Amino acid sequence: MRVEPQQLKAFLLDANLVKESEFEKALKKAEKTGREVGEVLVSERLIEEEELIRLKAYILGIPFVNLEKEKIDPEVLKIIPEPIACSHNIVAFRRKENNLEVAMLDPEDLQTIEFIKKKEPGLRIVPRLTNPPSIKNVLKQYRQTLKAEFGKIIKKEKRILGAKETKMLKEVAQEMPIIKIVDTLIKHAILDRASDIHIEPAEKEIIVRYRIDGILHDAMTLPKSLESGILARVKVLSNLKLDEHRLPQDGRFKFEDEEYKYSVRVSVLPVFNGEKIAMRLLPESGRAFSLESLGLREESLERVQINLRKPTGMILVTGPTGCGKTTTLYSMLEILNTPEVNISTVEDPIEYQIPRVNQTQVKPAIGLTFASGLRALVRQDPNIIMVGEVRDNETAGLAINAALTGHLVLSTLHTTSAAGAIPRLIDMKAEPFLISSTLNLIIAQRLVRRLYEGKENYRLTPNLISELKKYCDIEQILNVLREEKMLKPNQDIRDIDFYRPKPSKACPDGYKGRIGIFEALPVTETIKELIVKEATSDQIQKQAQKEGMRTMVEDGFVKAAQGITSIEEVLRVIIE
Repeated sequence: MRVEPQQLKAFLLDANLVKESEFEKALKKAEKTGREVGEVLVSERLIEEEELIRLKAYILGIPFVNLEKEKIDPEVLKIIPEPIACSHNIVAFRRKENNLEVAMLDPEDLQTIEFIKKKEPGLRIVPRLTNPPSIKNVLKQYRQTLKAEFGKIIKKEKRILGAKETKMLKEVAQEMPIIKIVDTLIKHAILDRASDIHIEPAEKEIIVRYRIDGILHDAMTLPKSLESGILARVKVLSNLKLDEHRLPQDGRFKFEDEEYKYSVRVSVLPVFNGEKIAMRLLPESGRAFSLESLGLREESLERVQINLRKPTGMILVTGPTGCGKTTTLYSMLEILNTPEVNISTVEDPIEYQIPRVNQTQVKPAIGLTFASGLRALVRQDPNIIMVGEVRDNETAGLAINAALTGHLVLSTLHTTSAAGAIPRLIDMKAEPFLISSTLNLIIAQRLVRRLYEGKENYRLTPNLISELKKYCDIEQILNVLREEKMLKPNQDIRDIDFYRPKPSKACPDGYKGRIGIFEALPVTETIKELIVKEATSDQIQKQAQKEGMRTMVEDGFVKAAQGITSIEEVLRVIIE
């Protein structure tokens, strides 16, 4: 069920939807980037997405259905689990005896069809093509059933809790309603794409918040009477002390279902009104992203790829907590992970398990620190070493020494810019001449939210431009936009479209997902000279920009002009 490019071309030209020259240009771009030609035509705004889907349906002889206003029977809806429906854009919408009609966006997704056949062996799957608004409408109906389910559990729990208040905490933690409440909180968070769950005790209630795309959102408010049960359940799952209420505790547990498998990292902290729970959700089945999908592009991407091919030296990824540094390191390890090399890591925590990579978890309580772990790693005959974070003088010295003695070392550092990593290493008592000899590349990054569909375009007014000048160099940004051929030489920044989010029912804040903005600073001969002279981060930054380094702000403005994110998002993560 695949539409070949030449088939698509014939029908598009016959319907006068695109010109032959436009199609050929899109086809070349598709081949170069590894994308579908139809996807390129939509991104270049040569054809509407729904037009393309309807045309594919016509070519393949698959009926097109519009479900934008349809209410689906919950029993039919549940045949395809929500995580599968969300990740593959496929929903069940009608059942007639043994025939199940499913609506999908991708007619080539035969793997999901096979999965549904195995799950429901007696059913005959009848595929239909549909449009994104139809899929959104049906996916919303899952969420409503989930919230209704949560409401029923809470009502039931409120009725029975009073009789159980005198029971031991361990017994309460094993009660079915409490188990269901905690499971539903986690399941709801996974379906909302949350990275963290915060359960915060207030004076008269419990506030549950989810961190989605880096921003905390209120998810629900629970009765105060559930506090001890929820806390006990999380502690039992995480193997923490139930009777300890004065000291912080950390733990971990697995949350598994037929459709997903997550590792949940737990932190319990005493606060004024009780104990606050923070849970980090880490998908165990998650594959590493490609560097391109993270947001690295052109010169920055090329610099990373060149330095990953070097057998020795050090690559550092910098930025504040939660900016995706570890994800970037894992993506690099995925590229380097071949049978010819031995890769060893020391991490705190191990966020994702990578096949064929020897990963060691830091345990300071028994003396296994980054420094002691790194010291042991170099005796394991590694080619590549990944250190989760350079936190202290000893780890910095050992990492530099490992890079000097024939290893490729990857690590992270908490600095705000790429250039700031060098003075930070010198502060950690690393010798400047050793830094210049070992350091190959420094990457700085932030995460910005992606604009959702229906975004609004606008142009900068003189007032907005004068406001932006306080935070960035407009002239330099103009030069970058001209290099990207987004502006002609005689145009200025007022002649380019930027975009802002358009809230909708499907996406209340107008953003969905995140992407990185980056700066990649290669340690050239001139930069090495500056390091030896102990130059300031500003001097190093200035020299790197002279040599062609694009800053995070410039990378962010390019992505804003492309409609990927907004200027407000770029400034939100850059201004500190």
